[in-house]
Amino acid sequence: MGRRSGIFVTQPGGYKAFVPHPMPPRPPVVIDEKTQVLLSRADRALARLDGISYILPDPDLSVAMYITKEALLSSQIEGTQASLVDVLEFEAGERSFKSEDVEEVMNHIKAMSYGLDRLNDIPMSRNSTMKGSLLSPPPEACHP
Repeated sequence: MGRRSGIFVTQPGGYKAFVPHPMPPRPPVVIDEKTQVLLSRADRALARLDGISYILPDPDLSVAMYITKEALLSSQIEGTQASLVDVLEFEAGERSFKSEDVEEVMNHIKAMSYGLDRLNDIPMSRNSTMKGSLLSPPPEACHP
């Protein structure tokens, strides 16, 4: 089945790459009233987000907290029992030990941070390095 926007092409490594059709699309895109309202709503939401970034004292800290929360939720889906307090206490140095559950959350945080740091360097189709970072044991487990 053909797609209006492009096609998926299997690459030598076995993964599929999306190849878009030339622009402009045929038939041309028609922006009706409903689509215009949705685009306008999205534009306003992006403007609010951009405005908030100017008044935050440290936007990187806010991003770090979202990464931590996402890592915690992803880990809980997989059955970990670590809480946000457990992770924050460990990061702050208030815990002298790291449970397996906290370690799992920390691996998620490392993988997400690694991926975000490299968004401009690697194509999105090559996210296997981020997955490898997430799934590999921490360095201290390999070299006791």
